[in-house]
Amino acid sequence: MTDSAVASPCVNVCRLADGLCKGCFRTREEIVGWRAANDDERRAIVERAEARKAAS
Repeated sequence: MTDSAVASPCVNVCRLADGLCKGCFRTREEIVGWRAANDDERRAIVERAEARKAAS
């Protein structure tokens, strides 16, 4: 098995508030599902997290 081409957006600032990580801007569900997600799903998670970060 090879490592995924999509890097985790985790920045090691793991603080959840209202179901959202204040470090990487992923939801609790996105964090939990990251390991099982395929590359397309991971790209979508990263895009949503980036949009949340930009809106904050």
